Amino acid sequence: MTESVLNTYYSRFRQVLEYIDSHLDDDLTIERLSNVAAFSKYHFHRQFSELFGIGVYKYIQLNRLKRASYQLAFRQRMQIVDISLASGYENHESFSRAFKKSIGQTPTEFREYPQWNLWHSTYQVLSNIRTEYMKQENQSATVKLITFKDTKVAVLEHRGDPNLIGNSVRKFIEWRKQNNLPPSVSATYNILYDNPADTLPDDYRLDICVSIQRNVADNQFGVVEKIIPGGRCAVLRHIGADANLGESITYLYSKWLPLSGEEPRDFPLFIQRVSFFPDVAEHEAITDVFLPLK
Repeated sequence: MTESVLNTYYSRFRQVLEYIDSHLDDDLTIERLSNVAAFSKYHFHRQFSELFGIGVYKYIQLNRLKRASYQLAFRQRMQIVDISLASGYENHESFSRAFKKSIGQTPTEFREYPQWNLWHSTYQVLSNIRTEYMKQENQSATVKLITFKDTKVAVLEHRGDPNLIGNSVRKFIEWRKQNNLPPSVSATYNILYDNPADTLPDDYRLDICVSIQRNVADNQFGVVEKIIPGGRCAVLRHIGADANLGESITYLYSKWLPLSGEEPRDFPLFIQRVSFFPDVAEHEAITDVFLPLK
C-alpha cells in the first residue's frame, strides 16, 4: 500500500471521528458512520476496531462519557439528568452505572471531588487516537506575526501535577463566576512555563488567566494580578483537542522558528482559549498559541 493510499484511508476514518465528535447527541449507527467514510457497513466495525484498537460503540460511549465528565466538573449549572439524557442514556440510573464503571465514581461523586488520575487513565485511549489520527494540517499557513498589547490578567497559579489541573480550573471558574467574568466577556489565557513531557510533576507550572480591566481584590481562591507583556509574537491557531496541542507547539519551535530568522523573547509561551470543549465539538475547539519574539 502506497503512502498516498494509506493517507486517503486514514482521512476517511478521520471524517468518521470528526463526525462522531459533532454528533454525540445523535443515534450513531454503523450504517450512518460507514456512509460518512463511504465504506461497506458489513466491514466497517472490523475496520474501525482493527485500526484504532477499540470497537466503534465503545469509542462513542467513551467520548460521550468524557464530554459528560467535563460538563459535570466544569459546568456546575447543568443538571445531571440533562447530562445523562444528552449522553444517550434513558435515565439517570443507567447513566450513573455506566459512568461509575468507566472511571470508578458516580456522576455525583465526580462532580463533588473528581479523581483526575483515574480520569486520565480511562480516557488516555481517546487522546492516543487523536494524537495519531487527527493531526492538524497546513500549520505553516496559520502562523502570523502580530503585536500583542500589554494585557492585565487575573491569575490562578497551578503548581504541581499537570493531571490535577482540572482542580485549579474548577476553582478559577468559581472565581470568574463570582466576579462576572465569563469567557464571552473576558479572554481566557494560559501561560505555559513548562513542558509536562520533560518536567517532574511536582515542578510543573501553569498560570490560568482571564483578562481584566479592574484590580483583583483579596480573595479566598488565591487569584492574583499579573501582566502579559506586550510585544511581537508569532501566533499559530490550533484547531482541535488539547491532546494535539503539543504537536502544534513542537511545530512552532522545531520547524517555523529555525526558518523564520526570529528569536524568542524572554517571556514564556502562552495560549488563548478562543473556544472550549465541551461547548464545541472537541475537534473544533480553537486555541491560539503565542510565541513571544524579540
